[in-house]
Amino acid sequence: MSGRSYHPQPFDMPGISRRQMLRSAGLGFGTWALLDLLSRDGLLSAAPAGKQANPLAAKPPHFAARAKHVIFLFMQGGPSHLDTFDPKPLLQKLHGQPLPASVTDGLQLQFTKNDAAILGSPQTFRKCGQSGIEIADTYPHLQTCADDLAIVRSCYHDSFNHAPAQYMLNTGFSRMGHPCLGSWVTYGLGSESENLPAFVVMATTGDVKGGPPVFGHGFLPGTYQPTVLRNAGSPVLYLDPPTSAAGEQREVLDLVQWLNEEHRAARGQDVDDLSSRIASYELAFRMQSAVPEAVDLSKETPATKELYGLSEPISAKFGTDCLIARRLVERGVRFVQIFTGSAGADDWDAAHADNDKTHRSMARRVDKPMAGLLRDLKSRGLLDETLIIWGGEFGRTPIADGRYPDKPAGRDHNPYGFTTWLAGGGVQGGRIIGATDDFGFRAVQDRIHINDLHATILKLLGLDHQKLTFLFQGREQRLTDVGGEHEFADRLLQ
Repeated sequence: MSGRSYHPQPFDMPGISRRQMLRSAGLGFGTWALLDLLSRDGLLSAAPAGKQANPLAAKPPHFAARAKHVIFLFMQGGPSHLDTFDPKPLLQKLHGQPLPASVTDGLQLQFTKNDAAILGSPQTFRKCGQSGIEIADTYPHLQTCADDLAIVRSCYHDSFNHAPAQYMLNTGFSRMGHPCLGSWVTYGLGSESENLPAFVVMATTGDVKGGPPVFGHGFLPGTYQPTVLRNAGSPVLYLDPPTSAAGEQREVLDLVQWLNEEHRAARGQDVDDLSSRIASYELAFRMQSAVPEAVDLSKETPATKELYGLSEPISAKFGTDCLIARRLVERGVRFVQIFTGSAGADDWDAAHADNDKTHRSMARRVDKPMAGLLRDLKSRGLLDETLIIWGGEFGRTPIADGRYPDKPAGRDHNPYGFTTWLAGGGVQGGRIIGATDDFGFRAVQDRIHINDLHATILKLLGLDHQKLTFLFQGREQRLTDVGGEHEFADRLLQ
């Protein structure tokens, strides 16, 4: 080089600095890596250029699914397993005597002393169906469906207050802010319907004890939040179409969506909320005709309405919600949750003061609609692909809540052992799984934590609970946290 040292020339490109070039090129390499990962996971969109893929489009499960839809019948307030599906003859024999201290050793109760008097159940239990499952006589209609039920008597967790327990049952955590089961399922599988929401919530009595966080989408994108169907007035708020012609509304929506797309494209990042909003606008437009048709019961036969108990005032509200749930799943809605019970007399929690009266009243509200739902789904060939879940946030104690001496005996909260049942969705009915102790206080055999129950439900839907994750606060979050075993599902399918 003729004795001259070599000095590289500074990077010089009109309009762009070296830092800008490296930043742009580096992002390009990262994009190729991301495309490869998305391709492997089957998440690349086939949407036309310039159009955003529908985040609620149906997604393939991790493995073959037994169920496509879920109807979750949530008995808020905490029904007593001892007066419904888990008979304990020893309670009758020892009624009025103090509970042995060893039974509650290490357990924390809310209102009741550990040595309170044993409270026997006045219910009569009957062996039902070919399986001989014992169900209280307060459920004469459900007794006829015994061979469809898989009754899990060994559920447990450790939250004995209503709101934290409801969060646990629905989100897998005892504190608010986490996505509920319905939102996780929607996130994992999408929707089969283009005109109806993937996830619908109904509250028979209009409220939920733990509030919206019980059925909220938590940290998942807003696309996966539920649509709440109201039982009075317009089924969905602000859904009624404007007075302008549909064509004009479509033109306005197209313009709004184009502007939103331009806004999103210009920013390139942090667009989850905007994407959710765009998808919501489109879904709401289609729902304006689909939702009124789905909740219109005028074309249902009198026999079908009678099957759900719509002619009886005490069961009409819950029966209406159950019938709407059947209509929704047959139209492709992925997850329907019905909350029944509220603060006051119309609630399982009234069992604190008068356990027997509460359970007889609530049974009349739900028995016929639940049995009608099972029979109706079966007659239409939908039960095999629709998983039905029944349960509350906890069970009840085998000892009396003595805070109301002027009223008949009641039961306190008990999260340490309680009952949930499942039906449909490939579940083999006519079986009992797990057991509580002789007093019904603790789950002692085949104990099923709520994380295990959630993992099982996801497996029945074809989802691996360890793979269904969402990155939030630097961690891959999941419904089952760091727990959950889905081997329980194999027993349900045998």
